[in-house]
Amino acid sequence: MRPLYNGVAPLVRTGGSRHTGLAAPPHHNNQRGFRTRKEALEYEQKFLLQQATNLDMRFADFYKLYEEDLKPKLKLNTWRTKDVIFQKKLIPYFKDKKMNEISPADIIKWQNEMIKKRQADGKPYKPTYLKTMQSELSAIFNHAVRFYNLRENPVKKAGMIGKGKADEMDFWTKEEYLKFIECVKDKPISYYAFQILYWCGIREGELLALTPADIDFENKKLHITKSYQYINGEDIITDPKTEKSRRDVVIPDFLVEELRQFIGMLYGYGRDDRIFQITKSYLHHEMSRGAKAAGVKRIRIHDLRHSHISLLIRLGFSAVAIGNRVGHESQTITFHYAHMFPTEQIEMADKLNEEFVPGTGNGGDVQ
Repeated sequence: MRPLYNGVAPLVRTGGSRHTGLAAPPHHNNQRGFRTRKEALEYEQKFLLQQATNLDMRFADFYKLYEEDLKPKLKLNTWRTKDVIFQKKLIPYFKDKKMNEISPADIIKWQNEMIKKRQADGKPYKPTYLKTMQSELSAIFNHAVRFYNLRENPVKKAGMIGKGKADEMDFWTKEEYLKFIECVKDKPISYYAFQILYWCGIREGELLALTPADIDFENKKLHITKSYQYINGEDIITDPKTEKSRRDVVIPDFLVEELRQFIGMLYGYGRDDRIFQITKSYLHHEMSRGAKAAGVKRIRIHDLRHSHISLLIRLGFSAVAIGNRVGHESQTITFHYAHMFPTEQIEMADKLNEEFVPGTGNGGDVQ
């Protein structure tokens, strides 16, 4: 067992212009000690950061505190998504600026730089991604205001960029999908994966987490209880995206028989083994291959979910029923897919027309 570092615990200034004394950090007192001098110095640095209530520290240093506070509360993949934005879009720009000196003008300069920036393909960032980046920037300042006594959030004064809702949503019609699926039949694992994605409307991570035990052939249901992520070289199984995402999806009869046949083809699989032991990049490659061969526009894997929802809307199902199937709240379905509910508007007008009785009220004959 390593010997404890029994040197004097690091002393830190208590801060404030009227305080000149020194105080030992809490918790790690002199009796307890530290294992190494390095641990003692690291703790001293952390304590100094936490005591700097005026946030006279660099943005990059505060991000370390932010990570320590927030990361344990989030799903690994959720934190990873946030971290990528910070490491690539925010820290490189703000890292050496002090938290309490970053002004709305600094935020506006960053906004303009992001708006002008071009990706590898020469295209600008999508408005939805610009909004996501700014939301993450605003979140770290909100955290500083709420827990570390920063006076105000400069992002709020600078105003927003981008927008939360995309202009249009890509999806395939049923006819386009049927052309596509014919072109990937040569690879069974691709065929069955896309069949589930289109006809059941589940998420990509939910598909890749499916096991034989999740398919209830007797009751014709998929049990959606988990999601799959490949993070830092490891297969990670997490809870579904939201509590609403934990659900049973009823499978159409033709797909029940196809899946029964497919599961019978799998050799050496246990009931709790993942059925689709493939990567997301494999599915993306197959999507490109099939779309090109079929002569249909290339859409994202997630757009198969949009395609499923648009099919259900065309078939006349309500937002509540669709939300229950795909694991969304009904208001989310209404918000994102309102333009796809034209028949409801027509039905409303027809019902109002039936309520109108000529000759009564203000709607009668006009003299």
